[in-house]
Amino acid sequence: MSHETATPALASTTPRTAPSNPYLRLLATPGARAFTAGNLLARLPMGMFSVSAVIMIAGAHGSYALAGAVTATGLAATAVVAPWTARLVDRYGQARIAVPATAVAVLGSLALVLCVHYDAPVWTLFAAYAATATTPNTGGMSRARWAHLHRGDRAALHTANSFEQAVDELCFMLGPVLAASLCGALFPEAGTLTGAVLLMTGVLLFAAQRATEPPVAVGTRASSPLRTRGVPALLAVFLATGAVFGAMEVVSIAHAGGAILALQAGGSCAAGLLYGSLRPAVRVGRRLLLCLTGMTALMSLPLVAAATSDSLLVLAGCLLLAGAATAPTMVTGMTLIQRLTPQAQLNEGMTLAVTALLGGIAAGSAVGGWTVEHAGTATGYAVPMCAAALALAVAAMGTRRA
Repeated sequence: MSHETATPALASTTPRTAPSNPYLRLLATPGARAFTAGNLLARLPMGMFSVSAVIMIAGAHGSYALAGAVTATGLAATAVVAPWTARLVDRYGQARIAVPATAVAVLGSLALVLCVHYDAPVWTLFAAYAATATTPNTGGMSRARWAHLHRGDRAALHTANSFEQAVDELCFMLGPVLAASLCGALFPEAGTLTGAVLLMTGVLLFAAQRATEPPVAVGTRASSPLRTRGVPALLAVFLATGAVFGAMEVVSIAHAGGAILALQAGGSCAAGLLYGSLRPAVRVGRRLLLCLTGMTALMSLPLVAAATSDSLLVLAGCLLLAGAATAPTMVTGMTLIQRLTPQAQLNEGMTLAVTALLGGIAAGSAVGGWTVEHAGTATGYAVPMCAAALALAVAAMGTRRA
């Protein structure tokens, strides 16, 4: 078929004197820099929208509870809609689906701005923000392109997954800062409007790179990846891992303010890039267990620091170390998803993983917030550690043979 011959054709144009650095070698792949640039532009708003919405809604209505409820509704809508959007991407192609789906999401963001600005009824805020759930999983589409371009090359895919995870961390570090700065320096709607422009522009640039787009598997309508052996257990691991992130965010904000979270994201970004330079694992399931073991151990450090010391410097160092375990875990988990999911369903499989992660973040935030309120912030750091231990236990039971 056509996608069987596409990879050698692209590979043959790669320069013979490839760079020694694995990331430079990765970006030397024909067409890679072009689709990566568009994807980076489209992914940055992912860290902007929720912060912008909270600032905008809370400022207009004087209620953080309302702002939180609206963003939670959007998260729930995304959990329902995103896998269906990804299935359409797999069936009809990235460009044909991503552009109109993004346009609908951008219209939802613009509607939210208008509803807030003109003091529309509260229910319109929920409806407008729910419409943004059609936003395609741009990170998943980028990973799918790497998987297509380097099919069979485990080293290149390992580096690509590490690179994509580092990009995720970078966007979620810079996005909230950019959103808060725009909303504070200009006007409350500036963060949402800027995010909408960046998202639409980035997706258009990404979709225009047709040479690297994975081909559609014509005539195949396979069942959901949820029926693939090993995938449900792996999604449960992502769910528990998301709880680690959600709980850590809430507890750290309550204990020391939101700025300290940048250290955890920074540690994860650096660890992800370093991890990508290592040799890929032959037994990915076993590597996942090792990563989860490390994450569980390192997540105990903030708990110990908060319980035994009042020094923010000590806590900052522990968060930096704790973050170093998260990117390797996510990279290995995504690699396992790629191996277990049929090629024709790759976008859907990775979007299901992201959906599970988002669900875990919501659950972890709720449990972490409850623990902080009833037992204190120091005790709250036990929640991400316990969530990491749960992820390890699920992985040990369900992915041992993967």
